[in-house]
Amino acid sequence: MKFLHLFPASLCLIPSATLQAQAVYTANRTPVQIGVGFTLASPDYGERFIKGVSFFGDLGLPRRFSLEGDIHYVSLLTPTDIGENTFLLGPRYTVLHQDRFNAYVKAMGGVGRFVYQLGYFQQPHTDTFAAFSLGAGMEYRAGRHINVRAIDIEAQKWPNYSPHTLSPFVVTFGVAYIP
Repeated sequence: MKFLHLFPASLCLIPSATLQAQAVYTANRTPVQIGVGFTLASPDYGERFIKGVSFFGDLGLPRRFSLEGDIHYVSLLTPTDIGENTFLLGPRYTVLHQDRFNAYVKAMGGVGRFVYQLGYFQQPHTDTFAAFSLGAGMEYRAGRHINVRAIDIEAQKWPNYSPHTLSPFVVTFGVAYIP
């Protein structure tokens, strides 16, 4: 008779042992962000800073990697009427992901455009060169759809700028939308 009371109790324990599986995601999405930021650059041809705007996008790949594209339009506030615009693309690796903070490094390559603007120069024109950069930065996830780019630093190299190479240093602060 005592055995008959233990049988229903043991049936209650069976489902708890089999229902310990983890839930499976119903959909996977690739993390994408598109942003805009304020850019300050040390142009490497004078003592003054130049300022502008940057547009950036990031497409997440597996294992902390992503593909980043940057457009730095640093030709808006130029005391010497010379601007530098770059169009760069390359891999990005998240070094540290902790709660809402991301720290990353990146290596990019593309095109740099040296812009002689109207004002100091009688005939404005643009020269185009290859450009490479190594960079790092930190982002903060401010909300479900908003990333704040606290700082993004790039050391650029324009190797075939004559008579010597050009090595601008670019810093960007911005905000990105995550769909």
